[in-house]
Amino acid sequence: MLFLFSKGVIILVKVLEAPYEHWLQAQLQSGGSERRRRLSEERLAEGLFLRQVWWPAIGQLDHLHAEYEVDDYKDGQRFLDYAFLREPYKVCIEIDGYGPHFRDADRRQFADNLMRQNHLILDGWLVIRFSYDDIKSKPRQCQQFLQQLFGKLYSLTPDTKLSLQQKEILRYIQLVVNQ
Repeated sequence: MLFLFSKGVIILVKVLEAPYEHWLQAQLQSGGSERRRRLSEERLAEGLFLRQVWWPAIGQLDHLHAEYEVDDYKDGQRFLDYAFLREPYKVCIEIDGYGPHFRDADRRQFADNLMRQNHLILDGWLVIRFSYDDIKSKPRQCQQFLQQLFGKLYSLTPDTKLSLQQKEILRYIQLVVNQ
């Protein structure tokens, strides 16, 4: 992978382009017309998240779904910015700009947003929220959070009877496979 460092920000050069295009085409083919419309819109915050946080931290797009459609508690449809679906967990990743989510929200919208999150949790989702400002100015902190989260969720359990050497071999294989 090729990374350029500029003023503390990681810039990926052409590394993400091919996997992203393949992933986006698969995303466009799965789902309804509203999902396709949302995916075809230019979404600055979500794109920045992929480039500055997800790709440097995870290095692949497997199991990640953009504009993932879920049923809501009012018998309607809602869209998650990203859903990471890998058994046994469902992780919802939301990118929140200050303006549309908080500053511009009235009391009804604010309450609805909280109830939406509560119902996602009730339906078994882990809900992770990043602010647009953190993605933009603190991408490494967001990357570390994702790595810690997935390390906690998908690491070997403490009761696994592997030696330290065996665990290191597995960790090394995982690094090689993800390159």
